[in-house]
Amino acid sequence: MNIIEINNLTFNYDTATTLEKVSLNIEEKDFLAIIGPNGGGKSTLFKLMLGILNPSSGTIKHKYQINEIGYVPQNTNLNLDFPITALEAVLMGYAYKFSLFGYEKQQLDGALKALELVGMSEFSNKKIGELSGGQRQRVFIARALVQMPKIILLDEPTANIDVQGQKDIYNLLKELNQDIAIVVITHDISVSLGYAKNVAYINKTLVYHNLSQITKNIEVMKNGHLCEVELLLGLADNHTCGCSHV
Repeated sequence: MNIIEINNLTFNYDTATTLEKVSLNIEEKDFLAIIGPNGGGKSTLFKLMLGILNPSSGTIKHKYQINEIGYVPQNTNLNLDFPITALEAVLMGYAYKFSLFGYEKQQLDGALKALELVGMSEFSNKKIGELSGGQRQRVFIARALVQMPKIILLDEPTANIDVQGQKDIYNLLKELNQDIAIVVITHDISVSLGYAKNVAYINKTLVYHNLSQITKNIEVMKNGHLCEVELLLGLADNHTCGCSHV
């Protein structure tokens, strides 16, 4: 069953076309990796799915409400000196407060549960600046989880994180994927595509690949990474990968 259906979508910034005739279905419990060059339209597609931008033409249909979509933005403008704890950061994931005088117990319990889901319970009172890059990213994922979304969109979730931290984040996403759909924009191809079920290459237009038809013929190394060279060759082979150009 599709959670999001995108049909023949085009988006223009002024006179420049950023996305052109893009079609894509995201299913329940999908794990979709979105790859492509900088400026190709990946983040713009996320903003369209979140309702921040409106299509110039075409349609986006959601099975659920927009507030049931979790979002983890790029960690580019974070002030590590800002005096906020991990718990307080997660509480910011609520779209509204139940009380003018702070958060209700129900919300505090929900935030603590979200931290538990991402393995960060013991760090709830730690300042954000005291956490490692991987730990901070887990907190931001918890922030996206507090309202129990049906799908999470993550924009470069492992940027500036070491290789082990990247693997830890994707192992977490794999666990979450048992219950919710995951869509991730990534440049960490050899790591992320070892976990994804499908991949979309976006450079104004979109090319969709079912990874199960590619990876069965590609050796997976013992550390869990795919051979990036062989994988890219597989993605380029339209006859074996079952891709569709839209």
